Amino acid sequence: MRPILQKLYEKYPELQEACSADIDAAFEVLRASFESGGKLLLCGNGGSAADCEHIVGELMKGFMYRRQVPADYSSRLAAEYGDQGEYIAKHLQGALPAIALVSHTALATAFANDVAADLIFAQQVYGYGKPGDVLLGISTSGNSANVLHAVRVAKTLGMKTIALTGRTGGQMNGLCDVAIRAPWDQTPDIQERHLPIYHALCILLEEAFFTS
Repeated sequence: MRPILQKLYEKYPELQEACSADIDAAFEVLRASFESGGKLLLCGNGGSAADCEHIVGELMKGFMYRRQVPADYSSRLAAEYGDQGEYIAKHLQGALPAIALVSHTALATAFANDVAADLIFAQQVYGYGKPGDVLLGISTSGNSANVLHAVRVAKTLGMKTIALTGRTGGQMNGLCDVAIRAPWDQTPDIQERHLPIYHALCILLEEAFFTS
């Protein structure tokens, strides 16, 4: 077992039996997507919206490791822009492309007002998504209508879908390709377990792409 997962299950032993197979499956879906040039889209409501932005923060920059950009890219920056290029190359970090759909305030409010509030995530997935990408929908109930609509659009586009949800998984359990179901029923309890789960996934991905 990978050390980060061993640590996760030592701290949260209830997750091993309930979630370990799905955590492994989610990692493989994400790894395959990033490896083939895909990206991750994320959506959720309330605290789950904040989790979407948190995940993007861990994937788009160094988390546990210093992610140096490739030497050939650094050399090209320096050759083209001199000292400024060297400064940029020194501070850029390797990124796994991820977009929190919850962050687009102007689009979200315009679409909610002009079209349909429960389809904003679906509209964003339709605009951004392509085959090989992944949608991560976070919903403690598994029944958030706007997240479910986004999943339906993603699957029709040929994207993979992952749910991060609670004990039953709600409708997302049967709809998504992978459903990680934290074995709790109350929203605060579920969200408290979501954080260490996605931290572990982010560390696994960082190790896969940015360490030798």
